[in-house]
Amino acid sequence: MKAIAIFLSITLVFSILNAKEDKLEIIKKRDKLKVCIWPEYYGISYLDSRTQKLVGIDSDLAKELAKDLSVKLEYVPSSFSTLINDVTIDKCDIAMFAIGNTEQRRQKLQFTTAHLSSDIYAITTKTNKKINSWDDIDKKGIVVAVAKGTYHEPVMKKKLKNATLLILDSFKAREQEVKAGRADVFMTDYPFGKRMIAQTSWAKLIIPKSKYHKTPYAWAMAYNNEKFYNKVEEFISNIKKDGRLLELAKKNELEPIANIK
Repeated sequence: MKAIAIFLSITLVFSILNAKEDKLEIIKKRDKLKVCIWPEYYGISYLDSRTQKLVGIDSDLAKELAKDLSVKLEYVPSSFSTLINDVTIDKCDIAMFAIGNTEQRRQKLQFTTAHLSSDIYAITTKTNKKINSWDDIDKKGIVVAVAKGTYHEPVMKKKLKNATLLILDSFKAREQEVKAGRADVFMTDYPFGKRMIAQTSWAKLIIPKSKYHKTPYAWAMAYNNEKFYNKVEEFISNIKKDGRLLELAKKNELEPIANIK
């Protein structure tokens, strides 16, 4: 019996030593919250080339989250194509760049409650005579560009019946293909659509006549970190109640897509 008791004690010690720390405990010990951002996402986490500062609602909310956790903040550059890998290999603690909550991503990532939601929009050129309304997009001879790794890729694969889908490796490539006339439109969302209109002279925004494919935008983290997940959920509830979400949505001109309630 004594031998069994010793064995059980040793087993318990090893199980305690090998128990995986929750992400929240790691963040507190490290005194730093590592947040994955995509620095090209206008209105969300955009690196302003003039000031070299991040601007956008999610870069602002990352500061608020770090403040509420009483830890320092570190931004970690990421992208939609590297998102899952960056989060699951612990390159960052949480990804905060308005990530579309899709079934495919939920297989690998745990999503928070959505704080934004956006429909799909299209960008064409002012000189493109073939695209004047949403009804002109899904027609034979029309080339529709999407960025690989975004939720627009699987959605447009299902939606398009007549147009040709062009899948490109980067967001910049979408713009280049449309501007050069090799593609007729590229699919985007509300924040990026605003960027194109604000920062280019050639882009024209095409808005769907009715809801096309509205997607909730949230933050993503690795599974099995319930303490950290619950803390972030508490934070989201608080910023909706205390007005911080609305304030920062207005500041970044994203009030129309903010989930305030």
